[in-house]
Amino acid sequence: MEVRRTVPVKLDVERADADLLRDTIQQFLDAANYVVDVAQDGEWVETRKSTLHEETYTAVRDRTDLHSNHVQSARDHAVDALKSVVARWKQGEYASLPTFTSRFCEYNKRNATFYDDHATLSTVDGRVTVEYVFPDETRDTPHSQYFLNDDYETTGATLHEREGEFYLHIRTTADVDAPDRPENGTVLGVDLGVENIAVASTGVFWTADELNHWHREYEKRRGSLGQCGTRWAHENIQSVGRTETGRFEQMLHRVANEIVAEAVETGCSYIAFERLANIRKRLPHAKWHHIWAFRRLTSYVEYKAEARGLTVRFVNPQYTSQRCSTCGFTHESNRKTQESFCCVDCGYENHADYNASKNIGLKLLRNQTGAEGGAPVGVRLNSGVLNTNGVVPVPDSVRVGVHAECHGR
Repeated sequence: MEVRRTVPVKLDVERADADLLRDTIQQFLDAANYVVDVAQDGEWVETRKSTLHEETYTAVRDRTDLHSNHVQSARDHAVDALKSVVARWKQGEYASLPTFTSRFCEYNKRNATFYDDHATLSTVDGRVTVEYVFPDETRDTPHSQYFLNDDYETTGATLHEREGEFYLHIRTTADVDAPDRPENGTVLGVDLGVENIAVASTGVFWTADELNHWHREYEKRRGSLGQCGTRWAHENIQSVGRTETGRFEQMLHRVANEIVAEAVETGCSYIAFERLANIRKRLPHAKWHHIWAFRRLTSYVEYKAEARGLTVRFVNPQYTSQRCSTCGFTHESNRKTQESFCCVDCGYENHADYNASKNIGLKLLRNQTGAEGGAPVGVRLNSGVLNTNGVVPVPDSVRVGVHAECHGR
């Protein structure tokens, strides 16, 4: 089984080389945006790579000083973004054509060489050497587990510039023995929210209190420093941002580990989430750090679940918060408050996020998207398995890792 991991590494870059990298990033973004412009022809958008290669490659080479592989990577990145937009159009959703502004640039083995302590990167004017900045202790970190591990091969990287600092997100791959996959087809439904970062269909809650508390604290620090207006204050604002991101990522990794452990302990084959498309519209109370956390958390769960033989699936989020997981009656009046759910038809009452987590699992059953491990057949609860016919109790002899409904963790 092929396993892929991405390891972020901070870079130590000389000032002159930093200018070259900035120019390379800017020309890479210009190239991607140019491909988007060419792809648009009235109401028609071209998404075929071969066609856009013929229409843009020579022009981009003439317009920029980019390496040929950078030109191709910029085109491919633009095409992927265009296909995503077209897919949303086909679903009747609004989406504007992409504009690339985030500071990044793609590298592969043709325009970069990766060593244990440094890399050489192609720029708009030759190659530059960048040194890696590792943590003081690299043992049991992604750097030692994947990047510095001889079992993993480096395949490429994405260069990012954030607040004047450069980072390589290095992609690695390895062939490992495939883990045993549970074949019972049981689903762990997981709902993501503002007050609770995650709620499982087994009744386990992961509160967002820590995430929200530290976000408020870091916002206060940035606001206080911003009033100073000095260079020292600006540098400290950047430092606060890096500290905040690091703290949040550590917390999200912990939650992801616990979600995967919950699925393993309760004998699940699948973990189901809602698709995150249009999540800002569906969760108007969510702030940017919630949206960012949702995307990070699901990506962490995906690769951690893969290593344990579990499959992660995403389902349509429509009506998961309004549908009664007991009788199926769907109405906006069922959702009394942000936390309270009460079915106006059958009278079922419970926490709204817990009810939604069961509906997310049930949607996967109805979609029947199972491949490895058999098709989904039931949603794991604390006291049994919920299928389209109701709850089937699990015998005590096979019930593993059972938790009481609706408790915090």
